[in-house]
Amino acid sequence: MENKIPILILTGPTAVGKTDLSIKLAKILNAEIISADSMQIYRYMDIGSAKVSPQEMNGVVHHMIDIIDPDQDFSVSEFKDRAEAIIEDIHSRDKLAIITGGTGLYLNSILFDMDFGQSESDPKIRKELENILEEKGIDYLHSILEEISPKTAERIHKNNTKRVIRAIEVYRSGGELGDFSKDLRLNEKYQAHTIVLNRDRVHLYERINYRVDLMFDNGLLDEVQELHKKGYTKDMTSMKGIGYKEVLDYFDGLVTLEDAKNSIKQSSRRYAKRQITWFKKYPDALWIDLDEISEINDQISMIKDFLKNK
Repeated sequence: MENKIPILILTGPTAVGKTDLSIKLAKILNAEIISADSMQIYRYMDIGSAKVSPQEMNGVVHHMIDIIDPDQDFSVSEFKDRAEAIIEDIHSRDKLAIITGGTGLYLNSILFDMDFGQSESDPKIRKELENILEEKGIDYLHSILEEISPKTAERIHKNNTKRVIRAIEVYRSGGELGDFSKDLRLNEKYQAHTIVLNRDRVHLYERINYRVDLMFDNGLLDEVQELHKKGYTKDMTSMKGIGYKEVLDYFDGLVTLEDAKNSIKQSSRRYAKRQITWFKKYPDALWIDLDEISEINDQISMIKDFLKNK
């Protein structure tokens, strides 16, 4: 136990209010933040990803933001490798790493000790599957595995997302499906303290709708147009993200602007619902209802007590 590196994971559905609390916590706990958001890794994609701004950072060091261009591939295994190196570095400087964001696969790669199998991996196939998971959910992805290999699908529980992805990846790469039936087990490197923020569903959906309207007010159309001018196209994983693909459809004359806005809102609400389902599997997590405990000082006190008693 004493050799484990303490980390704090602060997550929750999109638009719940993770950013403000994570920065205030980092100030109090002498911490640096590692972003676990699969859209904030991309440069030039600020508005549609609700990327934390330098002003919002308020002097707190943030990692894993603006690290690749929108035409580059980036897998969960790459996130894991980079994030674990950053955690080691932060710990070596006697500081705490706070991993914050809502991309479940990224969080799982830190929380759980799982490999991706021994066969050669294909980053493009893996990224495509990760994108399917984000957009359509694990039930859909597991159904793909059932079509490929019913026996393998029986051995791998659908919640074991990494192994579902890896099994499909191996098959599509021309490899043999091995035994992907190992259970999820916690990563022994870390003493993880997991906090999940949530809100009343009606209020959360209102916040999501408001955020989408704000994105358009802040220049989402111009941002997507600039990305298009730089040569980034809708077949790229980055441009398939919620908020970007809908605006590209609008530019292509496939939908009206109002339809694009409504589609972004609907997709974001569905994504939030899937995120909440995902986070319910996290063991020993502290759930905080930000509507019930609305004062940030009370939220911080609750988290401090949780850290002391765990």
